Amino acid sequence: MTRHLVRRAAAVPEPSYDERGYRRRELVGEGDGSSHTGFGVCELRPEGAVAAHVHSYEESFHVLDGTVVLDVPEGAYLLEEGDYGLLPTGVAHAWRGAGDTAARWADMLAPVPRARYGYDTQAVPAWPARPPVRIDVRDPRTRSFGHFEPAQMDPGKQSQDLLAVSASMRTALLVYSGITVKMMVDSDLGAVASTMFMVQYAPDGFTGTHDHPFEETYLFLEGEVDAVFDGERYRLGPGDCAWAGAGCVHGFSNAGDSTLRWLETQAPQPPVRHAYRFTRDWDYLREASR
Repeated sequence: MTRHLVRRAAAVPEPSYDERGYRRRELVGEGDGSSHTGFGVCELRPEGAVAAHVHSYEESFHVLDGTVVLDVPEGAYLLEEGDYGLLPTGVAHAWRGAGDTAARWADMLAPVPRARYGYDTQAVPAWPARPPVRIDVRDPRTRSFGHFEPAQMDPGKQSQDLLAVSASMRTALLVYSGITVKMMVDSDLGAVASTMFMVQYAPDGFTGTHDHPFEETYLFLEGEVDAVFDGERYRLGPGDCAWAGAGCVHGFSNAGDSTLRWLETQAPQPPVRHAYRFTRDWDYLREASR
C-alpha cells in the first residue's frame, strides 16, 4: 500500500511565534508516514533569531518572501526572495531576522527528523555576529547557494542578461511537453540526500501517471493544477501542498489557461536509471503481449 498526503493552505493552522520570534508550519513529517521527507514553511520576525545548531540530516531551503540572515562557519549571508541553498548534515548554522517584515522560506529536511531523538538537532556554541553579505555564485565559498527568478523558467528569455552569473550548468533548463524544470539543489550543489527544483507548466502542460522509488513533495505557488494520487483526484492552487510516497502513482495537468508553477523536492535522490515508471508504458506492454 502506498501513501499520499494533500494539505490545503486554508486548512493548515498557523502556529504561534515562539520566544525566538520563529515559527514553522509542518506540511510533511514523521507523523504522516514519511521516512525521507520533512517539509515545512518557516517564518522569522525581523527581531527574531534561531541560535546556532546542527542537524543529523540535510537541510535545503528556498526563500519565498522577505529577507533573513543565515550564519554559517564561512560567514554571514543576507538572503532575499528567490535565494536558495543547502546546509549539509553536521554544518553549524543560525538564522537572524532582517528587514521590516517577517521572512518566510520553505525547508526540506532529509531524512525526516525523528521526534524520539530530539528531532535530530543539537545546539552548538555561537560565534561572533558578522556583517552579512549578499551571496555571489561566482565566489567558491558560496557554492552552496543560488538564486531563482521566475523569468529563468521562460526558454525564450534565456539571455545572459537574465541568467545568474555562473561557471557551471546551474542556469540550464529541462524543457519537454509544455513543462519546464530548473534544478536548484542537487548533487552538483553538494546535496546527497535530496533535491529541490522549480517546475512550470504551460497552459497545455501535462504529465501522465507514473511513480518513483522515492518520495516527492510539491508546494504550489502559481496557477491551478488537476492532480491525481493513487486514483484520487484533486484541484490544488497556491499555498496548497502535496506529498507522494514511494510507489504512489501520480500525474498532473494545468487546470487553467495561464502558467502553473510549483516548488518540488525528492528524497532520497533519484537513481541514475529507472527513476520514473510510467503507467502508459506498462499498459502498452500488457496489451502488446496478449
